[in-house]
Amino acid sequence: MEYNEFVEYLTAPLNNKHQDYMHAVLGIVTEAGELADAMKKNLAYRKELDTVNIKEELGDLMFYIQMACNHFGFKLEDVIETNIRKLQRRYPEGFDTFRALNRDLIAEREELEDVQSD
Repeated sequence: MEYNEFVEYLTAPLNNKHQDYMHAVLGIVTEAGELADAMKKNLAYRKELDTVNIKEELGDLMFYIQMACNHFGFKLEDVIETNIRKLQRRYPEGFDTFRALNRDLIAEREELEDVQSD
């Protein structure tokens, strides 16, 4: 079974597509908060990083990201490829603080639309 099928199999059926989408988004936010909490405990309380928990939270994030992809009919690989092309447009020679602070949003949007039409 492919991962997208596995996630679909485990996704709780809700009343409508909007609720399905919100389930995915709220899951992403919740799991991101749990990941942030693990990092906060390391930063603020000097607790050793629990890499087992961090890996779990990253996996939970992936689950909800795949759920959102399923809802919109996106392949996860296509979402990743779109992100790569956008970041290559933003940082053609590697990360640059100036470019990070002065993004060309029109060019980035054009790149995203080009990928969408491929």
